[in-house]
Amino acid sequence: MQHRIIVLGAGYTGASAAGRLARRLRREDVTITLVNAEPDFVERVRNHELAAGRQLRHRPLAGMLAGTGVELRLARVTGVDADRRTVALRDTDANGGGDAGGDAELEYDTLVYALGSRWHDQGVPGAAEHAHEIGGRPGALRVRERLARLEAGRPVVVVGGGLTGLEAATEIAEARPDLDVALAARGGLGDWLSPKARRHLRKVVDGLGLTVHEHTDVTAVAADRITTADGTSLPSALTVWTTGFAVHPIARATALETTGPGQIVVDATMRSVSHPEVYAIGDAAMVTGPGDKPLRMSCASGVPTAWQAADAIAARLTGGKLPNVPIRYFNQCVSLGRKEGLIQYVTADDRAVDTALTGRLAALYKEVVCKGAAWGVAHPTLGIPTRRRAVRTSAPAAAEAPEAGGASAAGRKDPAAEAAA
Repeated sequence: MQHRIIVLGAGYTGASAAGRLARRLRREDVTITLVNAEPDFVERVRNHELAAGRQLRHRPLAGMLAGTGVELRLARVTGVDADRRTVALRDTDANGGGDAGGDAELEYDTLVYALGSRWHDQGVPGAAEHAHEIGGRPGALRVRERLARLEAGRPVVVVGGGLTGLEAATEIAEARPDLDVALAARGGLGDWLSPKARRHLRKVVDGLGLTVHEHTDVTAVAADRITTADGTSLPSALTVWTTGFAVHPIARATALETTGPGQIVVDATMRSVSHPEVYAIGDAAMVTGPGDKPLRMSCASGVPTAWQAADAIAARLTGGKLPNVPIRYFNQCVSLGRKEGLIQYVTADDRAVDTALTGRLAALYKEVVCKGAAWGVAHPTLGIPTRRRAVRTSAPAAAEAPEAGGASAAGRKDPAAEAAA
């Protein structure tokens, strides 16, 4: 009987894991099913570009997976029963929109949970009703549509001063210089960056005519304005919310051991500590990195966890050696419109160092990283030939990794790990 592997979610992590498994294991020994609500691969790190009006390349998952043996199932995950080893699904139509049929239930032998994170309003009054998110493609398209309808001079407020907020605000300000674009940041502008990077960021922001409200907490959102903690009211014809991402709630409703926010607790091979047939990767997993700090939700963290999980599953099924490749950070890549950018180099645990690349060269670097991340989904072994190994029905236990309490800290250096989102 074939070993049934189900991968939930076809973002950077899920699609990479499915493809990597398909290149590690013999097709006659396993079935690999990739479940995703949409038929297309979404370049999430480019959603700010999509929202600002840029046309992005169409990337059908079927084409990216062609010839791998991975079966794509267009469905929305509605539940996971980790004790019964089943996944509940509701099929979606070919556009990833409405329901295409009834409910279904799939059984698995190994589950890879990669449902990731999504926008969360953090309980701010009015945010769910009046703010718009760009964490997913539908949200980015809605912002795009709203922007196209705005007349010159209308105010737009981007809430959140992190990487996504900076990219969204600068992209919109560059694409629509006729609008009054503002950024509301809880801290100082780029206060986690090195001095050189902060200076460049300030220069770009000023050049775009972008208004920055620093040390500003947004406490309420209305259809035509936002309100800050000090009672200030700022006009906003369109509010874009880029702060407050949370993991998908399904895991927390299962018997899997999860953290308070709902991330699945895993060992160094991304395997659930409570259910060994379940692996969690990307934003869905609680992974400890350098300095015993949890890895942040990002493509830079997610793709290496996908590789770690896929290689560990293959090793356990074939009796091979378990991977022990620590996960670390190298840089944070930030686009500031189409012509500017900054690459902040960081320590292994993601703290800024003095070195930073800025300007057009940084923008080109970020573009190469984005293209490389998408290329890596279709080429999850980075183009390196691999041997498909046979699954052993009575394989000896694979040698366990030396640490079982979470992904360790030092030393992985590969292209996808450098793709900061």
